[in-house]
Amino acid sequence: MHLNYKIIFHFFGLLLLFNGGFMMLATLISLIYKDGVTLNLFLAGLSTLLLGAIAMYGTKKHRKEMNKREGYIVVAFGWVVMSLTGTLPYLATEAIPSFTDAFFETMSGYTTTGASIINDIEILPEGILFWRSMTHWIGGMGIIVLAIAILPLLGVGGMQLFAAEAPGPGGDKLHPRITDTAKRLWLIYFGYTVAETILLQVAGMSFFDAINHAMSTLSTGGFSTKNSSIAHWNDNPAIQYIIIFFMFLAGTNFVLSYYLFKGNVKKIIKDDEFKLYFKFIAAFTIVAVLLIYFRADVSQSTIAHPMVLGESESAIRHGLFQVLAIVTTTGFVTADYTMWTPFLTVFFFGLMFLGGSAGSTSGGVKVVRHLILIKNGFLEFKRALHPNAILPVRYNTKSISKDIVFNILGFFILYMLSFIIGALVFSMFQIDFTSAVGLSASSLGNVGPALGDFGPVNNYAALPVLGKWWASFLMLLGRLELFTILILLTPFFWRNR
Repeated sequence: MHLNYKIIFHFFGLLLLFNGGFMMLATLISLIYKDGVTLNLFLAGLSTLLLGAIAMYGTKKHRKEMNKREGYIVVAFGWVVMSLTGTLPYLATEAIPSFTDAFFETMSGYTTTGASIINDIEILPEGILFWRSMTHWIGGMGIIVLAIAILPLLGVGGMQLFAAEAPGPGGDKLHPRITDTAKRLWLIYFGYTVAETILLQVAGMSFFDAINHAMSTLSTGGFSTKNSSIAHWNDNPAIQYIIIFFMFLAGTNFVLSYYLFKGNVKKIIKDDEFKLYFKFIAAFTIVAVLLIYFRADVSQSTIAHPMVLGESESAIRHGLFQVLAIVTTTGFVTADYTMWTPFLTVFFFGLMFLGGSAGSTSGGVKVVRHLILIKNGFLEFKRALHPNAILPVRYNTKSISKDIVFNILGFFILYMLSFIIGALVFSMFQIDFTSAVGLSASSLGNVGPALGDFGPVNNYAALPVLGKWWASFLMLLGRLELFTILILLTPFFWRNR
């Protein structure tokens, strides 16, 4: 079986057309705000569209079949193709003159990590700021389709659980026409973005800031239009509560939102992953809030404005906000959480490994995998006592095959290994322990803010060039659930069998 290169490039062409189209949207914003870079953005968009058109035209006559190998290549390299062309708006407008920096920023955008190398965000032209948030939003759309449609087919990291769970007409099985499911979920994603934009505007943000932050929130990205991120609005609690609400939504499985709009609330309440996600957030928030209230001095750690509504409200708001921002891997900040207490710094570091729900736009390990690992762990104790009993792991009342449990265990081990190797490589660039460990966890989990020199109030500009490329690789690795990338590094993948 030779690889069907034509269909692979056909897909790349399609992705480039998408990308170019979105660049044209940024060009329109640039024109409306007369920010002086309209022509440059237009040329960037045009060249991307042309590349896409050439790729699609050149591969018109392709075999309409795609096996798993082509699937892996399209997913992994598709992300790279998007990131390479996504640098054009930054380079053409000289907003980020260096290619390494532009690639880092773009990869951070598409993988919805939200780590940035830009030192002064507020001086950038509107068109570029919009494009920056747009990379998050496009990335989020891609991730929804990946999680619901593509990864289950490839059998990545226990995602097969999901192949049967996504909605579609005729019961709630994912029917073969993936596009219908994707369209439904995109519509919800789009609807949420519009809703958040309107609410943020009502709460007092400008339209431009509102739409940028809505795109950043729903994709659990974390790029902001302000240097101090959401701390810029510390004097406006309403804005922060709106973002808290939408971060929570963005970290839940989008399929559950579909059931919500169908009026099937029972399905949501009974969902094992959602229940655990909710409990995790509630428990972690209580811990954070109590510590902030009794131990930390929030007024010192907040980046912009002092507290508005008294101490207890402020503790609850900052605690809830930071827990959600890290768990859903959005990575917005309202305060420098590394200044609260050493315990909370380590606590938030631990949360970087949690991740939101599967089928959401968040990164990380995902709650469902933790759930199955925990359940399997307890069952191991039972199995030790009753060696002959058959004790399957259950998820949403169905028993799960051993294969999926092994797959998830394998994923977990690979994730921790990638994290350790990631930190080791960072330390080779003379980066201290705290910063290296934080960078690795944050890049791999697509969180954004890390620890040490790359904490919530700093950015990634200080990383050496090779460090930026390594971080970009880790972001992609974590975003595409490890297997998708690592399988490309095995020799047997490329053998013509």
